[in-house]
Amino acid sequence: MKKNLFEMGAELGEGWSSDNKERSAKSPLSPCPEILSPQQHRLYFSKEKRRGKTVTIVQPFCLERETFRSLLKTLKKKLGTGGTARGKSLEFQGDIPEPLRKELLSMKYRFKSTAKNA
Repeated sequence: MKKNLFEMGAELGEGWSSDNKERSAKSPLSPCPEILSPQQHRLYFSKEKRRGKTVTIVQPFCLERETFRSLLKTLKKKLGTGGTARGKSLEFQGDIPEPLRKELLSMKYRFKSTAKNA
């Protein structure tokens, strides 16, 4: 086995390891260690500008892989827009937080309360 250039002759000692040898096997579409029902979710929205276009992001989802993908497919079809799943979030093309909120509320998902007067 070939040694890392920075480890040659170095003793790492107890409790230390090099970064390139131990990788955790994370699946990009397994957002949470535990699966939550729609009523247990506390989602929130954010918006980003990418190449001059607005992207609406809703997160964090804690669902199984197939449920997550089917939710994305259903929402894209109902909203008539493109989108993708990244980690714990769903990203949609356009500035569509209100229609997206209505669809998710109809599916029994819940949102964090936004206290603007506090």
